[in-house]
Amino acid sequence: MLPGPGSRYRLPAGSAWGDVDSPVGPLGAVVTPRGLLRLTFGPLAGFSDELAGPAPQAQGGPEPAPLLEHEFGALISAELKEYFAGTLTEFTVPVDWSLTSGVQRSILSTLHAKVRFGDTIGYGDLALLSGRTLGASRLVGTVMGSNPIVIVVPCHRVIAADGGIGGFGGGLETKRRLLTLEGSLQPTLF
Repeated sequence: MLPGPGSRYRLPAGSAWGDVDSPVGPLGAVVTPRGLLRLTFGPLAGFSDELAGPAPQAQGGPEPAPLLEHEFGALISAELKEYFAGTLTEFTVPVDWSLTSGVQRSILSTLHAKVRFGDTIGYGDLALLSGRTLGASRLVGTVMGSNPIVIVVPCHRVIAADGGIGGFGGGLETKRRLLTLEGSLQPTLF
């Protein structure tokens, strides 16, 4: 889970961060030596206060590198461009799950592994798929709202049981655009 108010997640040495331009607005990205740690709607400045640079080696530790200077930073930037161009259907950037734990990690990793490009799943169905009961659909909704890695861990593919698109932290227009890009929603329906 993300750190509580006033606390910060200490990034490991070898991390990088920056913003990626996209058709749905800027996306803030943070990568570590393990993979993509954070991808959020909006610029990095919107969540950088939750993250601290690597622990100091001596007096002052290094700040994270610019995103494009990191292997995984360059990879996520390129893959996002391909995704929005309609030529990428599966991200290959590794995910660093360090900001998640317990039930949240279980549900998000199930979503990441099982719900493919062009597919959608209901909140209750995702609860079942991740080993919970149908009654855990509200829990799934809460977990989707706390997803630290949007688009790559595709919370936009989780929809309401009645077929409506449900809620979305990035805004309903963004969710509609992502689902339309993936062919899950016909443009004329919104």
